[in-house]
Amino acid sequence: MATNKPSFFAELQRRNVLRAAVLYAGAVWAFGQGFSQFSPALGLPDWATRAFLIAAAVGFPFWLVFAWVFEVTPQGIKRESEIAADDSTARRTGRRLDFAIIAVLAVAVILLLGNQLIWHKGMRGAAGTAPASTATTRSPAATAAAVPAKSIAVLPFENLSNDKNNEYFVAGMQDLILTKLADIGDLKVISRTSTQGYGSHPQNLKVVGAQLGVATLLEGSVQKQGNEVLINVQLIDAASDSHLWARSYTRTLTDVFGVEGEVATQIAGSLNAKLSPAQVEQLAKAPSANQAAMDLFLRAEYQAKLSNANYSTNDFSGWRAAIPLYRQAIAKDPGFALAYARLSYVESKLAYLSGEDVAALTRQARADAEAAQRLAPHSVATLLALGYCDYYGKGDFAAALKTFGAALALRPNDSAALTAIGYGQRKQTRYDAALATLQKAFALDPRNSALAFEIGATSMMVSRYPEAEDWWQRALAIDPHNVAAKSSYPLAILYGSGDVARALQAAEGDEPAMQTLRVTLLAYQRKYAEALAQLNAIPDTPDNFILAFGNSKALQQADLYRLLGETAKAQPLYRQALAALRAQLAKSEQAQNGYLAGVWEGIADAELGLGQTKEGLAAIARAQAANVAPDPAVRAGFAEFNAGLFAEARRPDLAVPLLAKALASPGIGVNYSPVLLWLDPVWDPIRHDPGFQALLEKYAKYKPAVIYPIPTAGAAASTGP
Repeated sequence: MATNKPSFFAELQRRNVLRAAVLYAGAVWAFGQGFSQFSPALGLPDWATRAFLIAAAVGFPFWLVFAWVFEVTPQGIKRESEIAADDSTARRTGRRLDFAIIAVLAVAVILLLGNQLIWHKGMRGAAGTAPASTATTRSPAATAAAVPAKSIAVLPFENLSNDKNNEYFVAGMQDLILTKLADIGDLKVISRTSTQGYGSHPQNLKVVGAQLGVATLLEGSVQKQGNEVLINVQLIDAASDSHLWARSYTRTLTDVFGVEGEVATQIAGSLNAKLSPAQVEQLAKAPSANQAAMDLFLRAEYQAKLSNANYSTNDFSGWRAAIPLYRQAIAKDPGFALAYARLSYVESKLAYLSGEDVAALTRQARADAEAAQRLAPHSVATLLALGYCDYYGKGDFAAALKTFGAALALRPNDSAALTAIGYGQRKQTRYDAALATLQKAFALDPRNSALAFEIGATSMMVSRYPEAEDWWQRALAIDPHNVAAKSSYPLAILYGSGDVARALQAAEGDEPAMQTLRVTLLAYQRKYAEALAQLNAIPDTPDNFILAFGNSKALQQADLYRLLGETAKAQPLYRQALAALRAQLAKSEQAQNGYLAGVWEGIADAELGLGQTKEGLAAIARAQAANVAPDPAVRAGFAEFNAGLFAEARRPDLAVPLLAKALASPGIGVNYSPVLLWLDPVWDPIRHDPGFQALLEKYAKYKPAVIYPIPTAGAAASTGP
């Protein structure tokens, strides 16, 4: 008996089930492309995309059943009986589904093309991006095609020991492996400072690889129990999140040092990196064969890195703690060249940045560097130590650059050597070359907040204030606790625009450096009482007010009281500051350091504040004679300050020519800007002098939009507008 009942396939067509299936597949494809494209930017783990696809596959049969029993139309969901009663609805819905399928597939194709485009641009997620104003600052990670296949970053090793005091040992093993990898000239190796911001096992390795500009990542863990050490390492392809190889090393403390060479050799083989015979020999050598010496060395390195990370807060405790540990390591192994080199570097840095025991530390740094040279003359660490002895200790930048260049020749992809060369070029006022070199170093150390700060400071030296703002924003994006960048960023705003109010808005924070900055900015607004209250809240400690640099809290308080017209309160503070500065003078003269001029400037300020003009002028003369710092930018800063002292003494005939010379000096932009001629109260005593007025006319283009009025004698205590 014949029947008019349609076939099963025809029924599928009539109910638009086939169209619904195609629509579902197209939608899943489009959503999949979207997940792939945006999950790195949102920091989603790789399994999020896989989970979506699995859920979509599980949901597919349920969708088909739904499409058979129901039909989604523009008018709503219709049941099977309604569809059967109105066949035209099915046809109309079919046409609409055809349009929907075309739209979904178009979206999927667009997302696919966009996904490919973004991949080739190297999506970098939350990483700081290069300032738009400087194309040369872009990292090699900017495009996926630019990432060398032979590139690696060593992530922080995980401490699996029960004793968390073994953190120094775990960090030390990571550093030893990284150093060995850096000796392989065919590899691009990212510096430790750029990897420390990540955990031991980041979720999204694609993002990490893109941020660091590397093709591979090394993860590791260390478990130290008693005399036994277990080290696990695994090499991972960053793009695919796949393991290239993994290995475990079981050692005792007597033979663990040497594993780093084995790991580096294995990685070199996996990445097809070429090894010269000298490199093969170098990889096989441990820094010391003495286990006790190595343990002390790793403890010293751990302490030294604490101050390296906190240098912007004047926290030198890590360097001070490291020095005796290095010495103990050398006592255990007098042939420990690397310990001598690292000790020398720390001594040079401590002498230069802290201003304490300068002569003794400088001599000792040279002696230790020369000891390293006798033991390992062709070591990168030795050459860097020798170079910094010339750089910090002697101010002989030509000699330092030559030595730094020799270090770079040994290790062409060494960010520390490149950074040192950039510093030397900067001291020679070769600012464009310095910027290019430091940016090249940053490409090898792209998460180094301190290095980003230094590039910003170099931009300031040539008065490129918007670029400095960009670099300091990048430094803070990497490390929000970088106080040097945090306190300098408002100055870039101020020097470039003269907008004190905007600079004050940016100068937030409870750190002493931020409080000190607000004191200065409030003084520019003539809000002296508020500035004094801010200053009083800063603890009077040697790290906050370094007397060796002429920086005295009592002197600053006295100056603000003088500006307020409260001479009676200023006088005892001037006397207190003068006594402390004269006591410091003997130490500074004995050390013959570059900051002797600062001590004499402080003495001159106190003498003038006490009304002893003759003595004050004599002290200014001594400060000028002592202004022999090898760095032109430092000399220019001292000259500007001396001009301010002459203004305080009401000697425009001496102040104006010196100020004009300072403003025209190389590197002055990091210390002063012509915009401050209208804002700085130091110029108030000579503001109406014809020579000073001529300077205002010369730099008229820098005149700020808002100039704060000078308080009258009867309103000296006003906090200003």
